[in-house]
Amino acid sequence: MLRQAKDPRLDSFVTVTEVVISPDLRQAKVFVSILGDEKEQERVLAGLAAASGFFRRQLAPRLTMRFVPELAFLRDDSIERGSHLLQLIDQVESQSNQGDSTVDH
Repeated sequence: MLRQAKDPRLDSFVTVTEVVISPDLRQAKVFVSILGDEKEQERVLAGLAAASGFFRRQLAPRLTMRFVPELAFLRDDSIERGSHLLQLIDQVESQSNQGDSTVDH
């Protein structure tokens, strides 16, 4: 459905990472990971919010629910945090290996 939306702000690489639906099934928080800098991510989130009516209309015939939930799009930066953590681990390993080669035996 993301590709079907005609909003140019949604041309970026967007991944839905999680959807949390309220107990009354009226609201859904859609967590997305967006490739790009802060400005690009804000632009995409604005595009997703603007296209939420389109997404609800697309979901209506596919869901067997009485109501189609209101959609709220939220940025999920867990992939970025994980990538940053892996970079830090690599740096520590690299520094550790460099330190091992300078030790005299």
